[in-house]
Amino acid sequence: MKRISIVLLLLSACFVNAQAYKGKGDVKAQVGMNFQTGGTGIHASTDFGLGQNMSYGFSSSYLLNTSEGNASAVKFGDRFDLKARFNANIGDVIGLDKKMDFYPGLDLSLKNFGAHLGFRYFFTEGFGLYTEGGFPLAKYNSNAIDYNDQFYFNIGASFNL
Repeated sequence: MKRISIVLLLLSACFVNAQAYKGKGDVKAQVGMNFQTGGTGIHASTDFGLGQNMSYGFSSSYLLNTSEGNASAVKFGDRFDLKARFNANIGDVIGLDKKMDFYPGLDLSLKNFGAHLGFRYFFTEGFGLYTEGGFPLAKYNSNAIDYNDQFYFNIGASFNL
């Protein structure tokens, strides 16, 4: 009986009135894996709702593993990136279910000016999954070899705060 009630409780969590983006005042946090050429790492971001379909936030990534033979030779500055970001949360505009959000956006980082495209799906009021891809539009130093000046892909968990 105890197992049945636990299973029913977990299944009922799937039917909670979850919403991926609520508009002004909404706050999201995301934590996940970062994949790009030459390395993998962690990604963390936060978004703050400005209006019905706009948000701003901050994003950071740190490469834990690089393709360099001697990983300790890769400097901290080459592994780390910090970004300010702006999103157009258009899930409701294109008719997606309120549990889903689709957001194209722009970001300004320590390394470049870029664009990203993301998707969130919330299972419950407080927990969901996200995926995001991005690329640089303009690099600050075109001669530098930088792990963060390339296409990246993130996937992980999203939380309502």
